[in-house]
Amino acid sequence: MVDWRDVPLRPGNPYPLGSTWLEEEDGVNFSLFSENATKVEILLFSRNKKYPKEVIEVRNRMADIWHTFVPGIRPGHLYAYRVHGPYKPEEGLRFNPNKALIDPYAKAISGSVEWDDSLFAYKIGDQREDLSFDERDSSPFIPKSVVIDPNFNWDDHHFKRFAWNRTVIYELHVKGFTKLREDLDENIRGSYKALASDKVTEYLKDLGITSVELMPVHHFVDDRFLVEKGLKNYWGYNTIGFFAPECRYSSSGCGGEQVKEFKEMVNALHNAGLEVILDVVFNHTAEGNHMGPTLSFKGIDNLSYYMLSPENRRYYLDYTGVGNTLNMSHPRVLQMVLDSLRYWVTEMHVDGFRFDLAAALARELYSVNMLSTFFIAIQQDPVLSMVKLIAEPWDVGPGGYQVGNFPPFWAEWNGKYRDTVRKFWRGDSLPYQEIANRIMGSPDIYLGTGKTPYASVNYVTSHDGFTLQDLVSYNSKHNEANGLNNQDGTNENFSWNCGFEGETNDPNVIACRERMKRNFIITLFISEGIPMLLGGDELSRTQRGNNNAFCQDNEISWVRWNLSDGEYDFLNFVRRAVKFYDAHPIFRRAKYFQGKKLLGMPFKDVTWYKVNGEEVDENTWSSPTKILVLVLEGGVIDEHDELGNRIADDTFLIIMNSDQGHIKVKIPGHGKWNIVLYSYMRHLSDKEKEVNSGEELEVEGKSVLVYRRVSS
Repeated sequence: MVDWRDVPLRPGNPYPLGSTWLEEEDGVNFSLFSENATKVEILLFSRNKKYPKEVIEVRNRMADIWHTFVPGIRPGHLYAYRVHGPYKPEEGLRFNPNKALIDPYAKAISGSVEWDDSLFAYKIGDQREDLSFDERDSSPFIPKSVVIDPNFNWDDHHFKRFAWNRTVIYELHVKGFTKLREDLDENIRGSYKALASDKVTEYLKDLGITSVELMPVHHFVDDRFLVEKGLKNYWGYNTIGFFAPECRYSSSGCGGEQVKEFKEMVNALHNAGLEVILDVVFNHTAEGNHMGPTLSFKGIDNLSYYMLSPENRRYYLDYTGVGNTLNMSHPRVLQMVLDSLRYWVTEMHVDGFRFDLAAALARELYSVNMLSTFFIAIQQDPVLSMVKLIAEPWDVGPGGYQVGNFPPFWAEWNGKYRDTVRKFWRGDSLPYQEIANRIMGSPDIYLGTGKTPYASVNYVTSHDGFTLQDLVSYNSKHNEANGLNNQDGTNENFSWNCGFEGETNDPNVIACRERMKRNFIITLFISEGIPMLLGGDELSRTQRGNNNAFCQDNEISWVRWNLSDGEYDFLNFVRRAVKFYDAHPIFRRAKYFQGKKLLGMPFKDVTWYKVNGEEVDENTWSSPTKILVLVLEGGVIDEHDELGNRIADDTFLIIMNSDQGHIKVKIPGHGKWNIVLYSYMRHLSDKEKEVNSGEELEVEGKSVLVYRRVSS
């Protein structure tokens, strides 16, 4: 062990970027990118000290990389940067050496932003706004970067990722999912450790899902306006550290312990047979627009990191709705994003990513280019091309809605599926082909582009919007708790409250809502594509009508685990639906249905019917409907399993009635059919349990019936 003060600094190396502990050399290599800086300094902090104990000038520069090796520094040490250069906002340059800055490559970050005017490079309240210059030291108020020990003993070596056709995604929030679980130690609730517990992994496995999609776990910032309202950025879409796991979800500490706890969580989930997908936010950072704080990128090299207006570089191009957009056209910014993704796969063992506002990653000035360097680089990357890649296929800029346009091997959150299914069950009259296409994997969007039904991530609800319980309980949003005068969140939810707004004890309204929830679940799991459940929907979680609970770090958002008998019944129903989906490859096809006779069989692979038993004709296909009747032939699947054997399955009859009234349906096809899944909130009669082709069946309003053919 040496005292680094008695040992001279060494030049170190430009790579890898960030802080790298070299145990055998008893020190840390520091490396930082800044193309336009004139001087870089490392600030070293003692724990719990507001100001640096030492300032080290980085004297070595190779091209645009500043680097040095500091002996004696070890894991747990806190540091930040000061970066010198011109302060000329109108030219896109915002250097202010009075501001302590988070390392963009920090593997751990200790603490959170303590909002103070000194965090801004300009003088708050000055008439010149951001053209003024603030000389106060921001060190006491900025989170500190942490040197980490990367060593970890993984034992998930036998875990095998799921193919898309066996994937069921479950979107959850690390804190909110376990915060109210009374069967866990209070000290770990809401943490990575809680999610890794046997009780939680057993629950997830029993539910039948394969992949947990974690809402943002990159270190993020609570917006100042929220903190001043007594709120927090609960969702986490406000990243400041793309390599650092959020320390507020760590039960063991924030001095690097959060890295180990995150790895323990992934290790446990893998050993339970569950994939881990991260929701990542590379489209913007927490530094906001020209009036935002200087926390990291803005002070390190604003001109390189952000897309700036070509008319006036003082201002940012905002395709994200939160003030700025990362400049993916800059090679060092692109490198940072790719380095981050590879780090989370190779070092943290995650299995894929869902990219928030992914269209912004393809922005080239004002246009979206799906042949952008970002997508080409990922396609060619030997690590990233092998994991699950899911796009939220839009941003808020012009031309930003890009559903169906992402490259092959990418999946997309299919917002058209969500809206169409919601409208259908609300009772809207939709063109037959519109709802039929959504159930068939959206071939009208993806077929002919080299994609499969797996391009479509089908979902009815997600973190953004109503929960499933609220979707059937509210006609309008109720976001008053957000303190934004109910002006936030979308106004159109395509929801139906079953005749009463909000919570009620009316048994008829409750029965209606329970049936509607079952309609949505059955529809989701008989649709081609990748199903995604919102965590807690199976537990009838409500946000009390709040469709934008991004700032509600409380029981509005947290999952409630104390269930009524009716809620337990619904949980068990969801379990059955997931297992039904997994058991039948006809709902997990890798190829689209063709509506033709195949393999010498006398039946088409899918046939659509009118209620009178006749096949749907071209006129009906384009006409409005509230009723779908279809037969999926399990013996006409032109696909093979991984051993080369042709896939075959049962044949299913599906009847969906979104009208309020009862209808009579002539049972189509051939043979006898037994009920296997239904949304009725009552016991079925013998006549409903088993039906014969050619017979007439009365189908209640707002219901789904799924039958399996038992003879032909």
